[in-house]
Amino acid sequence: MSSDTGLVVGQKRWTSWALGLLAWAVGLLFFFPIFWMVLNGFKEEIDANSSPQLFFDPTLDRYRDVTSETPGLLGFKEAFANSFWIVLISTILVMILAVPAAYSLAIRPVRKWRDVLFFFISTKFLPIVGAILPLWIIARDLDLLNTRTVLIILYTAMNLPLAVWMLRSFFMEVPRELIEAAQIDGAGLRGQLTSVVMPIVAPGLAATALLCVIFAWNEFFLAVQLNPVDGSTMPIWVTSNVSTRGNFLAKLSAASTLATLPVVLAGWVAQKRMIRGLAMGAIK
Repeated sequence: MSSDTGLVVGQKRWTSWALGLLAWAVGLLFFFPIFWMVLNGFKEEIDANSSPQLFFDPTLDRYRDVTSETPGLLGFKEAFANSFWIVLISTILVMILAVPAAYSLAIRPVRKWRDVLFFFISTKFLPIVGAILPLWIIARDLDLLNTRTVLIILYTAMNLPLAVWMLRSFFMEVPRELIEAAQIDGAGLRGQLTSVVMPIVAPGLAATALLCVIFAWNEFFLAVQLNPVDGSTMPIWVTSNVSTRGNFLAKLSAASTLATLPVVLAGWVAQKRMIRGLAMGAIK
């Protein structure tokens, strides 16, 4: 009997080791393209375009090239500032609008709340390429082309359905007994939100805000169609480093690394809250 138990324990241990190695292998497989992009950013163009090599003389010349300002061309500082303010303001607006909407649908649902949720998510059904022409005409008539304002409005509308759906799931996790206890103590709606609900769903708020930041920061199609000049963002700046003369792989890798670094840092800072938020049940 003891030998059979030891055999079962041994099999479980080997299975655990095998699954762990498989997980590491899959993780490294997904991480390798990012690693290679960062590596190419420190190479000379001839080394980046030649056969793959791990050992080379690193240089920062490509980063100096992509961050140097050229008159008449989109620069790194301008693109970064545009993306920073557009993403920051749109994310704040999304959270301001999504929190009360999600709270009302979760804690105090209206009649036919399923239809309301379906309406929110139905706004994502139409491919953006099918709506770009009317959006461009509206932006032109309102004199919003080549401005940050048009992207702030569109990114807010783009991320709002996702935020409402996610936040509703987080609010559903709040125990009703705590809200009822706050009501008995005389707390109004504002007091319930600030003292009871918000501390509980804070990880969910962080996870939702971070996803909105990622989607807005990486968005390319709307930015390139509506802001090709004055309001260009980081994805457009990355593509501006592509040269028709070829031999731009190292420069493009350096630009892509700089473009992804803010999102990576934001995810690293908020990783604990994001993991806790996603574990609350928003993503099934």
